Amino acid sequence: MFRRILIANRGEVVSRVLRTTRRLGIEAVVVVSEADRDAPYVEEADEVVCLGPPPSSQSYLDRSSVVQAAKQTRCAAVHPGWGFLAEDPLFADLCRQHGLSLVGPSARLMRLMGKKLSAKQAARAAGLDVIPGSDGLLHTLEEARAAAEATGYPLLLKADSGGGGRGMRRCDGPEDLERAFGLARSESLAAFGDGALYMERFIEGGRHIEVQVFGDAYGNALHLGERECSIQRKHQKLIEESPSPALDEAARTEAGLRAARAAARLGYVGAGTIEFLLDEEGALRFMEMNTRLQVEHPITEERCGIDLVEWQLRVAAGEPLPLDQSQVRLSGHAIEARINAEDPSADFRPCPGTIERLEVPAGLRFDTHVRAGYTVPPHYDSLLGKLIAYADDRPTCIAALRAGLEALRIDGVATTRSALLAVLDSEAFRSGRYDTRGLPGIEGC
Repeated sequence: MFRRILIANRGEVVSRVLRTTRRLGIEAVVVVSEADRDAPYVEEADEVVCLGPPPSSQSYLDRSSVVQAAKQTRCAAVHPGWGFLAEDPLFADLCRQHGLSLVGPSARLMRLMGKKLSAKQAARAAGLDVIPGSDGLLHTLEEARAAAEATGYPLLLKADSGGGGRGMRRCDGPEDLERAFGLARSESLAAFGDGALYMERFIEGGRHIEVQVFGDAYGNALHLGERECSIQRKHQKLIEESPSPALDEAARTEAGLRAARAAARLGYVGAGTIEFLLDEEGALRFMEMNTRLQVEHPITEERCGIDLVEWQLRVAAGEPLPLDQSQVRLSGHAIEARINAEDPSADFRPCPGTIERLEVPAGLRFDTHVRAGYTVPPHYDSLLGKLIAYADDRPTCIAALRAGLEALRIDGVATTRSALLAVLDSEAFRSGRYDTRGLPGIEGC
């Protein structure tokens, strides 16, 4: 096991990784921007290095500065968390060149699964069904028209380097294609520096199902169940639950085993998530793979009793997976609600500011980096924390999470608490019959 690691991230990510390093007796170095010098988790670090000014391009995304910080503080490994450099193959290469272990998969796998089209091709070769679409990248409008004729409408144009809904446009007919192609290409270039697009059939009323997989350097791979992530706004998840109410036991067992086999065939090492779209006929089709730990990993931890960050560290240090598939035990139901500093009454506008009061409900897990007196900076993601409920069954879990949200008090900044309560109270959510089309219980979302 590593003696000293650097956590190359900020916010709730750092607090989460620190919880595991403290328990394991691993020293942790934390990097900060000038905006995060006074973040509460700084007090828990063994050493702190300031990377630079608040803009992430000059701090958390500066590969050379992060590697230099790890080297000068005598770290053996870097944990990138999720976001920022977590899926950056250039950063993975740079760590390797400087003798640092990266807590994550290889740069080769990041490149393979980071591009959407090559990921689909790899997933198909690994035995997974994929969403019908273009066979290659679309460089011209003429290529897009030919692919659309073969794919059929409605369809989605998607950025090959995309994520978070950026570089994505829906087309319901040929009359939409020219404008959508230009917009998707421009947005992809602006967001990712890459205008390459591909095309997929648009699946109306699909459900977003993801499977947590883990692999080690000895060819072993397993899954830790699935998560339902269909409660989204503009492709950003708000509520996740496990298991999915859309799958029966046979379907979830098959999905997990297929995902684990695919991870093994890919030679995947570390924590990863294979994401599927469930169509109205019940077919699970591969969408993408996230080559990192997910924000919503706590609901998996609650169901299997495993510290996934500890597993990440052990596998990165060269240890085999602690369990095989037959030893994994999943039980109960878990739901996570993301608490963001956003105002639902103002189209979810971000609301940075100072938290004047924070009261956390007893009996529920709350993963956060904030406390009373903390100032939420305007430069980064608005996530304040994640409230997680666990119970023997889904109705009891919903009731526990709802009670927890009612008891949660965050004064000084607007939060998404009211929107989350509206979703939990909706008939669509309570019945489990919801999909990715808007937020149940909230008009216009």
